[in-house]
Amino acid sequence: MSVTVLSTVRAKSTSRARLRRRVLLFAVTALALLCVLLTVSLTTGEMPMRAGTALRALLGLGDPGDVLVVQQLRAPRSLAAIVAGAGLGAAGCMLQRLFRNPLASPDVMGVTGGASLGAVALIAAGASQALIPVGALAGGLLAALLLGVFAWGSGLAVTRLVLTGLAVQAGLAAAVNLMIVRFPAELAGSALQWTTGSVYGRTWTEVWGAGGAMVLALAAALVMHRRLAVLDLGDDSAGALGLDTSRARLQLLVVAVTLASLAAALAGPVTFVALAVPHIVRFVTGPPTGASLALAGLTGAVLLLASDLVVQHLLPIEGLPVGAVTATLGAPWLLVLMLRQSTPVRRSHG
Repeated sequence: MSVTVLSTVRAKSTSRARLRRRVLLFAVTALALLCVLLTVSLTTGEMPMRAGTALRALLGLGDPGDVLVVQQLRAPRSLAAIVAGAGLGAAGCMLQRLFRNPLASPDVMGVTGGASLGAVALIAAGASQALIPVGALAGGLLAALLLGVFAWGSGLAVTRLVLTGLAVQAGLAAAVNLMIVRFPAELAGSALQWTTGSVYGRTWTEVWGAGGAMVLALAAALVMHRRLAVLDLGDDSAGALGLDTSRARLQLLVVAVTLASLAAALAGPVTFVALAVPHIVRFVTGPPTGASLALAGLTGAVLLLASDLVVQHLLPIEGLPVGAVTATLGAPWLLVLMLRQSTPVRRSHG
């Protein structure tokens, strides 16, 4: 074997080792940060308490007042943010790779619009609060069905999917706005708050229900993750390797939409998280790897829990939904993305 070949093999081996260390460091840091944020969430508020006191209260031990605050108020809210954030992060990672578009997210593809419409329709019908997440989940899945029907054509081509998703999202958003305008004032306020996205007042029943389904959906996403890697090669190459690209894309789309819909059912249509998380993971770890999906879920959980803590403790406005914070961060993030996307174009014409 020549010296050149040996040098190339050694360089690739070194590069893979550096990538593994970077991925491991990122995962450990994100997990540690999530633990810190969860501790802060359980111990901070109008009744501050030590971490040990909060842990005993979580287990049902100690002062009954502490047990009530931790078990019924802080823990369900924190876990709801973690579950919804993980679902949004993983869904955003799958959609951006699936559509080969850095701006693809559940907000763009109509999923959040469908979830909003489903929830608002139940609010208009006077349904109980417990049924609102069910309506959101059904609305998100219905939006995905519309997307698949209108985008099918000669197969699920990427450009056709993106354009159809934009049209579906615009139509559903218009329907939501029309319903809110037609509502009585008291219902309009409730519907408007829900469509902003919030984890306030979540119960253990909602957390366990959505969390259990989310675990199954994340497991399905991890199992199907290899197909994303094959699709990354392009439709022609993936087809040459024996993959039915339209079928694989449809299966991956169903899983991604389920993740986003479950997140919306738990926290409402929270924006920005699904869009930003894949870029954060890619910025730290480089091109997608087998761990990208898990890292995206972990990062999404950190981002949404941190945003909820900002809403609770750092902003002077009470009752502000977490979606207001993520949407505020989303605007400058979109501008940065657009500038990054346009830079090569300017250079090519320069």
